[in-house]
Amino acid sequence: MSFAEFEQSARGSTTPAGLSAPLLALWHAGRGDWNSAHETAQADKSRDGSWVHAYLHREEGDPGNAGYWYARAGRPRPAAGVTLKEEWAALVRHFLES
Repeated sequence: MSFAEFEQSARGSTTPAGLSAPLLALWHAGRGDWNSAHETAQADKSRDGSWVHAYLHREEGDPGNAGYWYARAGRPRPAAGVTLKEEWAALVRHFLES
């Protein structure tokens, strides 16, 4: 699946088949369904799940909690000026290419 296809699917209501947990969480986030995204990321105990979990708490406006999850993921916080939209896109691209 390409990034454009993933982004387009998030505008619909049908979940694409075969998404990993991080991509499923990002798909929900892309649809504006923070609660489903958070539940999915929280259930994924991997470093990748923690990375998406960090992004979601950043989106929520909770930098302290986001920092905790970035550390659990072994990932740095995004550089100053990186928007949520840019981070979402970078995460999606990363997991689509993995």
